[in-house]
Amino acid sequence: MTPTGLPIPHESATAHVTGAALYTDDLLSRFPNLLHAAPVLAPHAHAELTLLDPAPALRVPGVVTVLTAADVPGEADTGPVRHDEPLFPTTIQFHSQPVAWVLADSLEAAQLGAAAVLAEYRPLPAILTIEDALAASSFHNPPLAIHREDAAAALALAPHRLQGEIHIGGQEHFYLETQAALAWLDPSGAISLSVGTQHPAETQEVVARVLALPRHSVTVECQRMGGAFGGKETQANLCAAIAALGAHKTGRPVRVRLPRRLDMATTGKRHPFLARFSAGFDAAGRILALQVSLFSDGGWSLDLSEAILARALFHIDNAYFLPALEVTGRVCKTHKTSQTAFRGFGGPQGMLVIEDVLDRIARTLALPPHTVRERNFYQPGQSTHYGQPVKDADRITRIWNTLKASSNFDSRRAAVAAFNATHPHLRRGLAITPVKFGISFTATYYNQAAALVLVYRDGSVQVNHGGTEMGQGLYTKIGQIAAATLGVPLPAIRLMPTRTDKIPNSSATAASSGSDLNGAAVLDACRQIRAVLDSVAARHPARSLTFAQLADAAYRERLPLFATGFYRTPEIHHNPKTLQGRPFHYFAYAAAVAEVEIDRFTGQYRLLRADLLEDVGESLSPLIDRGQIEGGFLQGVGWLTLEELLWDAQGRLATNGASTYKLPSWAEMPAEFHCDFLPRAAEPGVVLGSKAVGEPPLMLALSVREALRDAIASLTPGPVALDSPLTPERVFFALQERPAHA
Repeated sequence: MTPTGLPIPHESATAHVTGAALYTDDLLSRFPNLLHAAPVLAPHAHAELTLLDPAPALRVPGVVTVLTAADVPGEADTGPVRHDEPLFPTTIQFHSQPVAWVLADSLEAAQLGAAAVLAEYRPLPAILTIEDALAASSFHNPPLAIHREDAAAALALAPHRLQGEIHIGGQEHFYLETQAALAWLDPSGAISLSVGTQHPAETQEVVARVLALPRHSVTVECQRMGGAFGGKETQANLCAAIAALGAHKTGRPVRVRLPRRLDMATTGKRHPFLARFSAGFDAAGRILALQVSLFSDGGWSLDLSEAILARALFHIDNAYFLPALEVTGRVCKTHKTSQTAFRGFGGPQGMLVIEDVLDRIARTLALPPHTVRERNFYQPGQSTHYGQPVKDADRITRIWNTLKASSNFDSRRAAVAAFNATHPHLRRGLAITPVKFGISFTATYYNQAAALVLVYRDGSVQVNHGGTEMGQGLYTKIGQIAAATLGVPLPAIRLMPTRTDKIPNSSATAASSGSDLNGAAVLDACRQIRAVLDSVAARHPARSLTFAQLADAAYRERLPLFATGFYRTPEIHHNPKTLQGRPFHYFAYAAAVAEVEIDRFTGQYRLLRADLLEDVGESLSPLIDRGQIEGGFLQGVGWLTLEELLWDAQGRLATNGASTYKLPSWAEMPAEFHCDFLPRAAEPGVVLGSKAVGEPPLMLALSVREALRDAIASLTPGPVALDSPLTPERVFFALQERPAHA
């Protein structure tokens, strides 16, 4: 028996390191008659397609056909929410947008064919920045807003006020496995696909509507993904639709895989944001009123941008009580890739804003930033600005005080000050920041999951559920839940690939809810089977039966050895227009302390030490959770300090590979790294007392940004305005703007 709570290695760890793990593109050898796809890319950010002639491509040896709008039997659109993503556009909306796809016997022939397609364009003016979109009133949506009290009146009465703005950069997912799909016709003529997708049911729906088929005629399987981070929640649909359309037209299997350069040039990123704020506060640093305007760069289509913006509005408070608040948001429409889900889903951008505001308040009042943060924490009995009670608000203070003690925060502050006083060319900074992150899909209907568990007479078990494995360890946790509930060793459990013909209408594996939802559904199914087997055992009190013997006995008694499980998250609701209610099942809490050292002459910096304390509830799988926390933190460090997306004047992504886009590496690891779980933290009403751990750790990296600010501010007192990411260049120029004390 393998109970939950043990540090079990990832269920595919050995397969990962030996190369035995199979991904979508590893299945090609099964299809000897395979066709390869290559896109015809538009060389403009905004233009009208005036001519498309596939004939030259058809003369290239090996080219079989060219897919165009004329080949689509159904709706030629892959937009997941608003149908605003034409599969074969005639108005170009971003640089390198595909306008046609060439299918050939080899990838080289397909690429040569794509280059031969004759396409002509009439260039149009392009909107490439949030400021350009604001000037042109180019938006995807009407304003979203959340109000509490009369923020304008409270601001006018506040004894102290400040205002400012901050630009927040986007982030490339840079999953190891780029977008990939493989489609073929099954013996009945229906479409089957293997796709790297976080949302097989949505991919099924998109393919079905493109081909004008009922959904039962489309089967989508996801064996596993080599990373996703939100980038395969909706954006896997384009490759899947092209592969399926090609198989439908030719009758041959079709493979679509984007090389890294094309993946980066054509898929969405984390949304860049522009935030403008006015804050009113008292002499102790307590916020009395806050007005915030958020503008996100949604790119050319809506995608999930409105929901992402809503989550930013929900998380504008982070862990702080805001008595009077007015926060509004707009999604800007620009001629860039359609920005999409990314770990945190808008929450990180909202939380960055309030942390920026609080630091500016603290330095305006010459108070320690951690003191100002403490004074604004939620207290028991208080509610969020959207009306949800923060029922465990004392957990924020508990984590904060525990981490301050374990990290020796107070004594290290003194040591940092002493270091800065004696090292004129180096500056150190220290910061502590909290995290409060809401767990649930804000689209309430997604908060459901199903499972199908099959027990065979030999005692072996197959587990099917709607969650997808992308390296995060979901299958490991599900396996532990099933093994512990059924009372069998972990090798007796086989986790099956996620398939739409086993679990229909599944939700995306996103919003940190994979284990909460699918784990609870599997638990439900396993408990049903356990009840059947317990009844069999009760009829054989004199014998000690193994699990396999119980299964065989149940079969002979004509009892079911399978069960479907289902779970729906209870007690969640909110008004999508006012954004008031209880959108989250619970909050995940955490805090981090970071210490940095910067070189005044270059702006280069080192992360000397990081101390993380995460509330994971009663951990289902500690080794998996630790990996998620440490990995999420480092990914957040990349977003906030290194990873800068740049577009040139023509709208072309200039940072389209690892040579131009700086990713965290071994050099960015803290020399001293501590990661701990909050003890005695079981969460009632969640599967086996656990808590979500996928997204919350990313926001722990805010401590690194604030530590860098602390180091910069050590030169001269007063607020420090910083855009994000805080690259070494930005650090250098911020240092130049702050001459040291005379």
